[in-house]
Amino acid sequence: MSAARPKACVSWSSGKDSAFALWEARRAGALDIVAVLTTVNETHARVAMHGVRDALLDRQVAALGLPCLKVSIPSPCPNEIYEARMREATERLRQDGVTHMVFGDLFLEDIRAWREERLREADMTGVYPLWARDTAALARDMIDCGLVAHLTCIDPRRLDRSFAGRRFDAALLGDLPADVDPCGENGEFHTVVTAGPMFSAPIPVSVGEVIERDGFVFADVIPG
Repeated sequence: MSAARPKACVSWSSGKDSAFALWEARRAGALDIVAVLTTVNETHARVAMHGVRDALLDRQVAALGLPCLKVSIPSPCPNEIYEARMREATERLRQDGVTHMVFGDLFLEDIRAWREERLREADMTGVYPLWARDTAALARDMIDCGLVAHLTCIDPRRLDRSFAGRRFDAALLGDLPADVDPCGENGEFHTVVTAGPMFSAPIPVSVGEVIERDGFVFADVIPG
């Protein structure tokens, strides 16, 4: 009789990296993916940093077929509040038998080191299916597998605001400046995923208003 696979939760940003990491973890088959965890801005009812509507997050979760542990955080969010609420969340996951956390991190060593420290405190193990992959090739792999995403948040210091709301596709990759990472891993942009092999069905969306807030440009991606 084979041993049960370890239970895992995916750190779900609503964007392409976490979505592709979830799909890769499922394909590998070593983990039992039982939930996703997302931080939600309690002031604006949107996914933190990505600016994705809570209603669209709910549509994603339904298409994933997984429960979502939403961690509400204020805006702005002091680090001590963020860490306290994340500790509460990981404690709940551990009580449910979750021992592994899957992340879509690509190459930022400081972020991974910070995560590993928090995971040790929670007696959990980090899993990084996309780590150290060439981001130009990875971006193409995402598009080729049928993943559909739109840019929801732009750092205008790194990328022109005209990219806000655009689809993450081959045309966009060709238009990115040479100093912008193809996956936006240096914070140049964030995305929301609306279709792909990780979902049971695509989510119809339209791109609405584009606004600037707190130094970032946000495109409102609206579920149909």
